[in-house]
Amino acid sequence: MQAQLRETATELAVLLWREHTVYRERGGGVVIRGEHVRRWISLAPTGGKDQALVRAGRILDGGTTAPARLEAVVDLTSGTTELAAVCRRLLAETAADAAPSAAGAARPARSARPARSGRPARAARPRKGRHTGIGSWVVLLCVAGVVALWAYSAFGGAY
Repeated sequence: MQAQLRETATELAVLLWREHTVYRERGGGVVIRGEHVRRWISLAPTGGKDQALVRAGRILDGGTTAPARLEAVVDLTSGTTELAAVCRRLLAETAADAAPSAAGAARPARSARPARSGRPARAARPRKGRHTGIGSWVVLLCVAGVVALWAYSAFGGAY
């Protein structure tokens, strides 16, 4: 299946873009990058026979890939031209999705964190009187005992 995906992706890349890079993903899929159009297409195996999951996304500044915006399951037996038509549709929708965000670039970006609810912040935990716990004291005593035994065997039992 991986060899079929690689072969199909290579043929598809020639149909989609003049300048492209084809490489294998960790999961066994194949990615086609079009740096000049700032888009990528991924073909990944699915559970079905002769089917592939096609995902499309953008290439961000600096060359990193954004998460997939759209995906579709296609039949690999339908031919490369039909697969190219599906990929072009996904790429066009990805470009259309990216256009409003580019137009709104003058606005400051919203933070990824959700807005806080009306609840007041929790108060800090009150500090207990004891800073070092009992477990830490046991560990320290054991280490001191081991050092004392070593010192006794090295220096004390010599005469």
